[in-house]
Amino acid sequence: MEILHLHRLFLVLVLVLGLGLPCFRADVNGNGQQQERRTYIVHMAKSQMPAAFQHHAHWYDSSLKSVSGSAQMIYSYDTVVHGFSARLTAEEAGSLEARHGILAVMPELRYELHTTRTPEFLGLDKSSSLLPASESVNEVVVGMLDTGVWPESKSFDDTGLGAVPSGWRGACESGTNFTAANCNRKLIGARFFSKGYEATMGPIDVSKESKSARDDDGHGTHTASTAAGSAVDGASLFGYAPGTARGMATRARVAAYKVCWLGGCFSSDILAAMEKAIVDGVNVLSLSLGGGSPDFYRDSVAIGAFAAAEKGIFVSCSAGNAGPSSMSLSNVAPWIATVGAGTLDRDFPAYVTLGNGKNFSGVSLYSGNSKGTLLPFVYAGNVSNATNGNLCMMGTLDPAKVKGKIVLCDRGVNARVQKGSVVQLAGGAGMVLANTAANGDELVADAHLLPATAVGEKSGDAIKSYLFSDPNPTATILFEGTKVGIQPSPVVAAFSSRGPNSITPAVLKPDMIAPGVNILAGWTGGIGPTGLAVDDRRVAFNIISGTSMSCPHVSGLAALLKAAHPDWSPAAIRSALMTTAYVAYKNGGKLQDVATGKDSTPFDHGAGHVDPVSALNPGLVYDLTVEDYLGFLCGLNYTSSQINTLARRNYTCDPSKSYSLYDLNYPSFAASFDSTSGGPTTIKYTRTLTNVGAATGTYKATASSGSAGLKIAVVPDTLSFSKAGEKKSFTVTVTGSAMPASTNVFGQLEWSDGKQTVRSPMAFSWA
Repeated sequence: MEILHLHRLFLVLVLVLGLGLPCFRADVNGNGQQQERRTYIVHMAKSQMPAAFQHHAHWYDSSLKSVSGSAQMIYSYDTVVHGFSARLTAEEAGSLEARHGILAVMPELRYELHTTRTPEFLGLDKSSSLLPASESVNEVVVGMLDTGVWPESKSFDDTGLGAVPSGWRGACESGTNFTAANCNRKLIGARFFSKGYEATMGPIDVSKESKSARDDDGHGTHTASTAAGSAVDGASLFGYAPGTARGMATRARVAAYKVCWLGGCFSSDILAAMEKAIVDGVNVLSLSLGGGSPDFYRDSVAIGAFAAAEKGIFVSCSAGNAGPSSMSLSNVAPWIATVGAGTLDRDFPAYVTLGNGKNFSGVSLYSGNSKGTLLPFVYAGNVSNATNGNLCMMGTLDPAKVKGKIVLCDRGVNARVQKGSVVQLAGGAGMVLANTAANGDELVADAHLLPATAVGEKSGDAIKSYLFSDPNPTATILFEGTKVGIQPSPVVAAFSSRGPNSITPAVLKPDMIAPGVNILAGWTGGIGPTGLAVDDRRVAFNIISGTSMSCPHVSGLAALLKAAHPDWSPAAIRSALMTTAYVAYKNGGKLQDVATGKDSTPFDHGAGHVDPVSALNPGLVYDLTVEDYLGFLCGLNYTSSQINTLARRNYTCDPSKSYSLYDLNYPSFAASFDSTSGGPTTIKYTRTLTNVGAATGTYKATASSGSAGLKIAVVPDTLSFSKAGEKKSFTVTVTGSAMPASTNVFGQLEWSDGKQTVRSPMAFSWA
């Protein structure tokens, strides 16, 4: 996976190569051996606090001091978890875990960021009469856990907004280059969380990043303005994507919680931020970050999201950018809305014209002029002495062989924009960035520092064939600006992480896709659009891609639905977005996957691409409560301690009850069959639909599967509702014949009253 900003490269090296971190403290154990300290999250059973302690904080402090006289507590938690975080040696952590009242002592995890025309593309511009009144949206607060916020961005202009919601309990914290005066009636909260980060990485260097909620990176400003930015006329990036930039919920309020720093996002800080956000009174939480897929009781995002869901807060998370590999998802807990990425109907074409007269289409956001003159053209691998010279890594190109020429670089390993910088530093006149098999024909536009364009794998191979066969190859690059109406659109982005769900295959993930490719939104004034130190350009808006961009689209849409239906639970909102999502284009063709060039599947797009106007009136919803999630955890055979870690209460699964993962009232159906069973396997699902539409209505079920080897039966196949809020249950029995391993079969279940259709995807795999 390529990294958007070069200054995050250190984080990736640590994650991938396992490099040692600075600022580890070493203690000596009883054998005279040095032990490194690291951060642990300590989960306590609050109900087991000894009577000698009058407050849980005293108990936490005493427990820590019982195993270490020098360890310092980083955070004490009371909302998202019961417990604290501290720097401990492995020996101390083991001793602490053995004490009474300790549920678990878990090493801290490091998370990474998953890194306009969107309102028109989603139909929000033509449906203002259907959207909730601005007064109700004014009361909704969207909390963003990210790299902070650039408060001077016009996306956070509070013109026309009324007083801050009366129930808001948040604050604007002062810090480096940030004061309470930077907040207003739009940006109503701004906090930063760095104790966990600094405990591991050392003190923040304020000459390189602000120890405050100020966003020096750009990612947080981009996601916040995507979710709930005010409308800004005349927005563009160097003239690309011109028009009005606005968030999904332009009248909603924004609260920024900075948890990500130059070296990453640490789980102790994330938990502290989620705790504050819940207490502050946010209605929606948006997290465009992830850290793999650990078990839910080990995943700080899942733990914090459980507490948020319990308080009626909708939590939206990015699915990850590890596609198109299967089972590559992050944030798969069923109480989280997991969002993949699709494209818009907009592109930024830039053509490569070769000396033989052939043209190849690419994309670029280069801001300069191109004379259209044919220049000498070379392959990076042939103008470098390094074995990986084809990748245009720092210091690998020979200036004597590059000066004044256009260089073809292969995509991969280092940032796309950095490759252009390497060519520029070597004296090159331009760059053609060619995809390899890892990225196929997916094109992502970048604001390159020199004339450059990105081309797909097929075009790249054809261009290389010319380069290697012509004795004097030449080329030029022509930039065509912004084109709209690109079809087909949307298509699933190749980088968007895919299912099946590696933790619980019975829960289909991702839940849905939303726009995440070449998205225009607000940007920081602290860094250029490429994120490179050598980029001295400053822009008010930037165009970037990732599931980081698709996640805040859903966060903003959830804010709209919350304003329209204040009594809806987070699960009902997610259900409405999922069951009204579309999986086919207006011409009847199925959604496409850019990675394969073929039809996408529920493992790629989940329930489909969001359709917010339809989601406002879904007819029926699949609702869920915290008790349902607890039953789900019992179905996973979690121990009482593991459930307590998530639920922060004593909860014991009923030994007389049979818990089934297939009974979780989820708006989709999934399962993994055993390919070695030798015969058919039958799975029975139980679901309940709640009427949120017309007072009366009769819905008829239609189930379909893509294989004769998969039989689906729905009982009853007709549901009649006589009043709003009424609930009706049904069962779905799926019988799968024996099939070879790695077989996937997809289908769908639709309930329709002739006016509205409630659609659920079905995905089955054989392992």
